[in-house]
Amino acid sequence: MPHRLTAACTLALLSAMLLRADNIAEQSRLLALENAWNLAQIHRDDKALRSLISDEYVYTDYDGTVMTKAQFLADLKDPEYKATLVTNENMKVFAYQNAAIVIGTYHSKGTYKRQPFDHWGRFTDSWIFNNGKWQCVATHTNLIKK
Repeated sequence: MPHRLTAACTLALLSAMLLRADNIAEQSRLLALENAWNLAQIHRDDKALRSLISDEYVYTDYDGTVMTKAQFLADLKDPEYKATLVTNENMKVFAYQNAAIVIGTYHSKGTYKRQPFDHWGRFTDSWIFNNGKWQCVATHTNLIKK
């Protein structure tokens, strides 16, 4: 009986360690996707962003504007918008079975309609794991300061 209990405890511990390693790997993957998103925004690469966001994607901007995937990608390509800096800090991942929430702070800088902007804010991205890949289904941003 003691050997069975020891074996069961060892198996449970190993399973927990494997789940934790998978969770850390998924968290790292999601943080890398967030950083790839920033680069795509700076380079106005709608093709790269298209693969990161689901067809049902919903973006809620700091001013309350709500955009679909098509509207968000069109906004990215607006010739009046030029981001020179998009960075995230203090990111934290809350991972679930096939979903994850990423929160953090962001700093974006550039020009819009020839007027400079310098925004500091917070974001929440909701991701799902579907068909073998992570895709963002919703983003919400809040300004901390302009």
